[in-house]
Amino acid sequence: MDLKALIREIPDFPKPGINFKDITTLLKNGPALQYAIDQMAEHFKDARPDLVVGAESRGFILGAPLAYKLGCGFILVRKPGKLPAAVEKVTYDLEYGQDSLEIHRDAIEPGQRVLIVDDLLATGGTISATAELVTKLGGEIVGFSFLIELDALNGRKKLEGYEVLSLIHYTAE
Repeated sequence: MDLKALIREIPDFPKPGINFKDITTLLKNGPALQYAIDQMAEHFKDARPDLVVGAESRGFILGAPLAYKLGCGFILVRKPGKLPAAVEKVTYDLEYGQDSLEIHRDAIEPGQRVLIVDDLLATGGTISATAELVTKLGGEIVGFSFLIELDALNGRKKLEGYEVLSLIHYTAE
């Protein structure tokens, strides 16, 4: 199935020069969504994750059904102030400024096998911060799964040494 053909591109969003990859056009297509989740699950089934961690917010959309398909639990990584219990927090650099992510302190037990999922791999900042949170809690990262990867932004370099799956690749921006 040609998943890339189902991605709508929106020029100059959210700012001039950005060619936004809108996944909502893929998500509304039931067979395409099912195919994407099935491909991710098939790729990582032998890694036997105990948990899938989804990065806010589109990582939730893909992560929850992937966890269901793999028969494991699902954990949310959120922006600050969104989780009700005690959290671990990591702050990371953006192109202009900083951002932070949080995870419940009791979300992962040491030694649990974790698959990290998001919709898009660009520069790798958000996903690296997510990985740092998982590692802080003692989780063992078994891989990373993305719907889309923007190859020209080299985010994959921040994930060297890990299994990385991206279903759709854009080679130039």
